[in-house]
Amino acid sequence: MSENKINLAVLGAGPGGYAAAFLAADLGMNVTLIDKEKNPGGVCLYRGCIPSKALLHVAKLINETHEAKEWGIDFSEPKINLEKLRSWKSSVVSKLTGGLGQLSKQRKINYVQGTASFVNSSTIKVQKESGEEILSFDKIIIATGSRIATIPSLEITSKRILNSSTALDLPAIPKSLLVVGGGYIGLELGSVYSALGTKVSVVEMMPGLLPGADRDLVIHLSKRLEKSFNKIMLESKVVEMKDVSDGLQVKIQNMSGEIAEQNYDYVLMSIGRKPDTTGLGLENTKVRVNQRGWIIVNEQLQTDDPNIYAIGDIVGEPMLAHKASHEGRVAVEAIAGHKAAFEPKAIPAVVFTDPEIAWAGLTETQAREKEIKYETAKFPWSASGRATTLGRMDGVTKILVEPETQRILGIGICGPGAGELIAEGVLAIEMGANLTDLKLTIHPHPTLSETLMEAAEVFFGQSTHLYRPKR
Repeated sequence: MSENKINLAVLGAGPGGYAAAFLAADLGMNVTLIDKEKNPGGVCLYRGCIPSKALLHVAKLINETHEAKEWGIDFSEPKINLEKLRSWKSSVVSKLTGGLGQLSKQRKINYVQGTASFVNSSTIKVQKESGEEILSFDKIIIATGSRIATIPSLEITSKRILNSSTALDLPAIPKSLLVVGGGYIGLELGSVYSALGTKVSVVEMMPGLLPGADRDLVIHLSKRLEKSFNKIMLESKVVEMKDVSDGLQVKIQNMSGEIAEQNYDYVLMSIGRKPDTTGLGLENTKVRVNQRGWIIVNEQLQTDDPNIYAIGDIVGEPMLAHKASHEGRVAVEAIAGHKAAFEPKAIPAVVFTDPEIAWAGLTETQAREKEIKYETAKFPWSASGRATTLGRMDGVTKILVEPETQRILGIGICGPGAGELIAEGVLAIEMGANLTDLKLTIHPHPTLSETLMEAAEVFFGQSTHLYRPKR
């Protein structure tokens, strides 16, 4: 079958779906892209990654005006125009989703606004405002993503309970906010509200914040959040919530079983996301779903039904936009008959708090669990000239190394701009680089990127700016 005769349908126009659809169109396929929104973008652009980063930029700016006092510069307290802030955030979303709509038209993609379900392995039923439409396809990619996870016992009807989407709408700047869940979404949104003037508290069931991240990285963030947040309650859980006249009455139980009661203006439920196959009609196909609700696929992202592929949040963790985009491109390459497989050595993860935390490849926790031999090399940002000029020495660059070959197994970074710096680490892991490669790569001075080179030098006991002889 030649590429230009393939009729491809893509369900879901998030970062995975539109990346797949755009590449398929570039390869000459006849593409139909289906989503409930007016333009492509998905949760990431409409209610996730992009609006949250716009607000985090505002939070960073506010925090820097406070930090500037240490440098001899005093700013007056900011006057926050909440309506204008909402409008600016929305304009960012509109600009990007509108741009994707134009790119879709330029590629002559048939964009259909609606929801779809399978009739059989070669036909879908699309529900639009104007009515129902039946579409046939040669191949199809499911990219419908995930939905917000909830705790059934804590589900009560109240406008004061926010989730990761409604919190981005900035309904108010509350005096107090409880964030339920110490993962990246809760900490990012908590940081936004804290910068705007809210007293933010966090409750987390695990012994530390960001349970999946390396403790050497998290410790720097935790210290900063302990100063900016009102209270961080670890190894604790919410056991009851009640709507009262002046807010929400919350009962929190700690690891000793003691229960404390506190009132908050708002509560942000942030316990993660889960795959959503509801209403897709997968029972009318040969597609299989595992016990955790994820669609089962092979390395080409093909399901048990040869005509059907699936990508993104709906096929498993990590639930990240860039992972979905890469999977989408692999699926299209496979459909086009090219040799392709999804087999990355490293998928970067970034937490856009202040400081940022980013990692790629193996973490130290994973290496221990898998009993993989490793050594570490760490360069503290307190020894970085560039970090010092920023007044931000609260960071570290850490590398996990295979002892015998000195091959780089993983890289973790904590500090301002860590999300930008981690790309070099991803490339190093993908290219099979060793520490000598990183050590001999000339990095510009003075930059934060030098911390990667100097971490490699630390391993050999040769770091210029940190005296740590090789043991």
